[in-house]
Amino acid sequence: MTKDAFIREVRDAEAMLYHISKSILKNDSDCGDAVQETLLKAYEKLPTLKREKFFRTWITRILINECKGILRRRKNVIPYEDYMDNARMFEENRYDHLYMAIMELPEDLRILVTLYYIEGFSQKEIREALDIPDGTIKSRLSRAREFLKVRLSEEEKRPATEKNSKQSKRITGKGRMSC
Repeated sequence: MTKDAFIREVRDAEAMLYHISKSILKNDSDCGDAVQETLLKAYEKLPTLKREKFFRTWITRILINECKGILRRRKNVIPYEDYMDNARMFEENRYDHLYMAIMELPEDLRILVTLYYIEGFSQKEIREALDIPDGTIKSRLSRAREFLKVRLSEEEKRPATEKNSKQSKRITGKGRMSC
């Protein structure tokens, strides 16, 4: 792959890389770091790419490994103020229920939902990027859809005051906090 082809492919994949890193890391500055490190590593390891048609899958695998490395180094510590700022920001977003529900998924399901539904990866591409069987992908996507269906239907039925009290339970630790 030439330098120009690499740059073109990276520009095409830029938004996808950010969305995937956001689904894993949840923090904008960490996402930027992960994407930047991924691009550096991908450029250095470009000769190891066997076929150009697998560039998206290959760079996605590098990104996921980089994100997991950042999580290991950071040990998933989120300051209370950051959590509250993010919660307020999500309330203003018109897709906040869906986004919050996706972020409550376990990491393995959240990555699959992001890759499959948001970024449009095929099951084959996901299988190659994550090295998991097709049946596992299908069952995890099914489990994620069921979780989201239940979670979003609960949100629709619950009055606004009950939503706020449930959110405060998560924040205060009396409920499960999904970070």
